[in-house]
Amino acid sequence: MPMTHAPERTVRWHRYWDKKSRTYDKEMTAWEQRLFGDSRAWACSQAQGDVLEVAVGTGLNVPHYSDDVALTGIDLSERMLDIARARADELGREINLRQANAHHLPFDDAAFDTVVCTLGLCAIPDLDAAVAEMVRVLRPGGRLILVDHIEGGSRIVRGAQRLVELITVQLGGEHFLRRPLHKVRAHGLLVERVQRFKLGLVERLVAGKPE
Repeated sequence: MPMTHAPERTVRWHRYWDKKSRTYDKEMTAWEQRLFGDSRAWACSQAQGDVLEVAVGTGLNVPHYSDDVALTGIDLSERMLDIARARADELGREINLRQANAHHLPFDDAAFDTVVCTLGLCAIPDLDAAVAEMVRVLRPGGRLILVDHIEGGSRIVRGAQRLVELITVQLGGEHFLRRPLHKVRAHGLLVERVQRFKLGLVERLVAGKPE
């Protein structure tokens, strides 16, 4: 989706995700049981060094990172970040949490060893811009780790997803017919691992930035 959305729509989406923070953890727990399985642990266990998590949300990934990573997280929703801060405090984890837009990450080039985004690219308006920014802040030899729901593997499933998008894109900017893998390759990363499951609805991948 291009970045030419009317300001009022962007504001509406921002408010939607602020409000969503109240029920997000409960809803995601149910979806993980049905669809995503151990994807959070799978993603975070592969993160090393200086780590940036894009769309950190309420910090559900925080318990899954090893203690030796230096973790930074960004999200557009301040209310989501408030919950993430509380979660980090409960866990005794020091995390740099910042309100920021994934289209314009407030970090220098080559600032991180790993960039992680789980279940976030589906709701970032400009997928291409977000992936480009993730690649920019990765150090040569660094790794991008993504998990998301994607376009289904059959026409019937994709047809149902199109109907769902008629509501979800307007409501909160959430897409169901994306596949970040294509953008990752287009931006020059070398895909190391790809796993697709649950009727092709979920994909998780690891890609490296050439040295």
